[in-house]
Amino acid sequence: MKFSFLSNLLYFLCQFSLAQSTIENFLKPADSLDIQRRNSVIISQAAIATTTFIGLNELWYKEYPKSNFHTINDNAEWLQMDKAGHVFSAYHLSKASSDALAWSGVSKKNQLLFGATSGFLMISAIEVLDGYSSKWGASVGDLLANASGTTLYVSQELVWKEQRIVPKFSFHTTPYASARPNVLGSSVTEQVFKDYNGQTYWLSVNIHSFLKGSKIPKWLNLAVGYGAEGMITGNDSFTNTIFLPESKRARQYYLSFDVDLTKIETKSHVLKTIFSIFNTVKIPSPTIEFKHFNDVKWHLIYF
Repeated sequence: MKFSFLSNLLYFLCQFSLAQSTIENFLKPADSLDIQRRNSVIISQAAIATTTFIGLNELWYKEYPKSNFHTINDNAEWLQMDKAGHVFSAYHLSKASSDALAWSGVSKKNQLLFGATSGFLMISAIEVLDGYSSKWGASVGDLLANASGTTLYVSQELVWKEQRIVPKFSFHTTPYASARPNVLGSSVTEQVFKDYNGQTYWLSVNIHSFLKGSKIPKWLNLAVGYGAEGMITGNDSFTNTIFLPESKRARQYYLSFDVDLTKIETKSHVLKTIFSIFNTVKIPSPTIEFKHFNDVKWHLIYF
């Protein structure tokens, strides 16, 4: 019995080691152009984009009447929190698309040219659906925010050959969602995407990258955040007071510390991939909040 147990344990460890080695080799970027990988990336991105586009149309836009393509100006809505979300999404889609091409060994020039462009097009395709919907309209402000996110990624690669400033996201629940759950979300999962009151968008700046040669840890970041609260509707403060009489629309600014997970040194490509994925989220840490620039609040831990 004891021998059998040891044999099974040894077999399991061998299989686990083999699987880990296989995953490591798979995630390791190609040293030169791997045509099979490149084609897989292109086909996968095209399939994901097409499926998402068709799925959104069938599940959401199909229920509303169509119209001729038109644009709207919604820049004043939600205290621009939605625009911050577009910058964040466009940046990370562009980066993810470029990273996928880097994995297949595509040249740096083509990574930025085709990868970043495909990231911009994927997030901007939603504006096409909005533009043909009579209920909404293509938002020029959203397109500009998308372009800003992609430009933030590409410009850093061109100037510094690294990402020193990374957009990040954090969220906490608020009482505003319960006042209007059909718009702001009835569950926590929905609220993460819909409740702008609980969202915070950050620009996380890597200190060491700007102070080369200093003894500051390479992973330590300083983060500047933007949020807003008191929003039940996009731009009608009177409607807000009906739902929550005490609510007042207000912008919030934050200063905090953060961690750049991609700066943590490791030879494991599995860990590098995990760190890259979770580097989109702001690490909870002590934070200073400024409201109206004259109301200061300290948070021991803010998320």
